[in-house]
Amino acid sequence: MKKKKLIIFTDIGDTIIDEGTEVRNGQGVVIEADCIPGARTTAHALHDEGYTLVMVADGLTASFHNLMNLHGLSDLFSAWIISEEVGEEKPSSRMFESAMQALSLTEKDKSRIIMVGNNVRRDIRGANRFGIHSVLLDWSSRRSFEPECPEDVPTWRIHTPEELFPLAELIESQLEDGDD
Repeated sequence: MKKKKLIIFTDIGDTIIDEGTEVRNGQGVVIEADCIPGARTTAHALHDEGYTLVMVADGLTASFHNLMNLHGLSDLFSAWIISEEVGEEKPSSRMFESAMQALSLTEKDKSRIIMVGNNVRRDIRGANRFGIHSVLLDWSSRRSFEPECPEDVPTWRIHTPEELFPLAELIESQLEDGDD
């Protein structure tokens, strides 16, 4: 299998995991939750097709270990960038810089990175400010998707996790066409 050029940074809450099903322990660590319908299958399909997946998420490290292990998703991610470890939350550029550093990416690589998330103020604004493309997954109605500023407007918008696969394929084909 050929490694794809497109690199997919992704949030987890309401992007892969359904936040409405979270069960937390006394320390606030998520110990179980369901995947969004189609998210697990899509993540596996993207990984199996050769896309690099990077977790870029706000929360507690233990929560993500619990959930990724529970759903068999741990090995799909080339890097785990978690706000508890970075010391800042999105939209901080440190989250995205950490993801790039984890993969030894340079400024030149930004054109082939997308950030998938559900929060316009954190995921979309952070990605746009950092200079990478943004994909809003508006599956859940827990947050407003109305932009407060131009940086909150996503490059692309999808409604279900399954829509990410054909979008990734389209972006990948555009990156390949740019090689000429």
